[in-house]
Order: sequence, then structure tokens, then C-alpha cells
Amino acid sequence: MRKKLFKWHSLSALITLIPVMIISITGSILVFKVEIDSWLRPQHMLVDAKPDSPRISLDRLMQTVLYNNPGYELGGWELFDDKSRSDASYLIKRGTDEWSKVYIDQYQNKLLSTPQSTTHYLTDWLLELHYSFLLHVKGATVGFIVALIMLFLGISGIILYRRFWAKFFTLRFTAAKRIFYSDLHKMIGISSSPVLILVAFTGGYWNIAGIIHEVNEHADEEHIYISAPLYSPDIAFESLRLQSTKEIESFKAGYLAMPHEPKRDITFYGEVDSSNPFNSEYASVVSFDKTNGKLLSKSDIREASGLRVFLDSFRKLHFGYFGGLTTRVLWAVLGLSPLWLSLTGLYLYWQRRGNRRQARQTRQTLSPI
Repeated sequence: MRKKLFKWHSLSALITLIPVMIISITGSILVFKVEIDSWLRPQHMLVDAKPDSPRISLDRLMQTVLYNNPGYELGGWELFDDKSRSDASYLIKRGTDEWSKVYIDQYQNKLLSTPQSTTHYLTDWLLELHYSFLLHVKGATVGFIVALIMLFLGISGIILYRRFWAKFFTLRFTAAKRIFYSDLHKMIGISSSPVLILVAFTGGYWNIAGIIHEVNEHADEEHIYISAPLYSPDIAFESLRLQSTKEIESFKAGYLAMPHEPKRDITFYGEVDSSNPFNSEYASVVSFDKTNGKLLSKSDIREASGLRVFLDSFRKLHFGYFGGLTTRVLWAVLGLSPLWLSLTGLYLYWQRRGNRRQARQTRQTLSPI
């Protein structure tokens, strides 16, 4: 049984070698996406606001974005009020399904960029590569399959090398290169397997959830391209944002989802004060009717079901920021372990293959004529 499991473990690793390495490298980089963006593009990401500077009305900000970008409609809006990070507006080009992003200073009502596709900037491109290999729904399907295989590799690795814990801190540096790489492979695999299993599980869930959403939303009907606002011109979004803070105690909106499809309404996603470190910044939700602005529903993560709390925790668990900088660094380092596991595993595979070939040649040489 162990020999068969080892065979499947090796075969699975070989099949997914390239996609796993792509996911590994991009994932570790994306743990620090905001910091990298702020370093590479401070003119877009950062604002210089005084501690007492108030946010400009959301309605005025929206007017500025739409006035300067005719031919677009709003699809979503990222809201920040930390006096350092800019807001980001997501636009949809009329008559298409092309999404773009625009940065705006929410304290001075000043545009910081022009519309660019959601994969234009380096880390945004890496995010799409990480999630779907730049192949959209088909790529997300591949990503889901790879995530399942990563789960199998993590679990099977623990089973195969469970006794390695006894000599976990022992690396036989003076032994043959094959033995050293074998020890290194086991050590990296055992130490990183809990995080890799967690990341593979949460990533696989997001992939399949996105695929199911696309199938349910667009499989049986023709996609409707936005050509005009789908909300009433009388809607005051700033008033709705302020109302959302009253509907749920300590609610702070972080993202506004606009009604860019007929079945969608106006929805604010945000965070609340909570003792649960795994509650995400988008855990609680307040929705309003797009035609009259009346409250439709609200959901406080502190009162949500166990399943919803569990699913919401995936965001922080996947990117590792539930414990601040310490866990983020840990996730970035361990996230690279599939790269080293692939390299050491590939070396061991070729060594075994070479040994088998040499053994066959020896048998042929010694066999009687």
C-alpha cells in the first residue's frame, strides 16, 4: 500500500510540476501585494492626508470618476479611510464585459490614474495568473484540479513521511547527495504541509465557487452588457454608506458592489469589531434596493451561522494575515516550499530512474546467453 501511495504521490507531483510552481511563486509574492504596489506605484496607491481629514462624499467621488471617464459605468468601489491608502473604483466599459480600475484620492477628490484593465499592473496580472493561469473560467477549472492534487500531495506526504518527525532536525550533510536531498525534501514537506493543505483547500474552494457562479449566472441566458446605470438617479450612495454603519453596530464599509447586472442590488461589504481574528474585512453585509434605496437585508458576521463564519475565514487563512506581519512572512516563506519540493523531488525522481536503468543494464550484462 505504501509503495502504491508513493507511486501516486510521485506521479501527481510530476503532472502538476509547472502549475504548482507558478501557484507557489505567485502566491508568496501576493502575500505582500499592497506593499509591493505601494512601492512600485506610490502615485496611485498612496495619499497624503492629515489625521483629521474627512472623506469626500462618495457621490462626489463617483461623479468625478464618471465625468472624467465617459463611456464607463461603475461596477464596484474599494473604500479606505486610513489617511494613507487611496480608494479604487472599478469601471465597466459600456456594451462590453471589460473591467478597469481607477485610483482616486478620497480626501481631495482627485483622480490618481486613468482606467486600466484589471490585469494591467504587475501584481494584478500575477493575481490572475495565480487564480486562473490567465485562462479565465477554463483556467479556474485547471486551478481547482491542481488544488485537489496539492491537497493529495500534502496529505499523502504526511502519511509517507510521518516517521520523519523523529529526526526532523537532522540533515545528513555529509551523506551522498541523494540522501541529503531526500532528507531535505522530507523536512520541507513535513514542515510546510499544514499550511499547504490549508492554502490548497481554501484556494480550491474559491475556484469552484467562481466556476459555479459563472455557470449559474451566464450559462442559460445571454450575457447582458451594461449600457446605462442600473440604479435610480435619486440614490445617494453616501447616505446609504452612513446608514449601513447604523444598521450593524461598528460596521465599516470596505467595498461597495454596484448593481452592474439586472439581478444585483447595492451592497456594502465591511468589517465589524470582533473577537474572532479570522473574520475578514468583508465579513458583514448590508444591501439596499437599487430603485429606491430601501434596506433589503443585513448580515452581521458575529450573528452568522458557523458555516458562514468558517467560509469567511478562508480569506485570512489563505493569505495568512490573521496574525499580522509574523504570519504573513511565514505564509510567504512556506508558500515557496512547493518550489523546493518540486526541485528536490525532480532530482530524486531522475536519480531513481537512473538507478533502475543501471540495474536493468547490469541484469542484462550478467544474464546467461
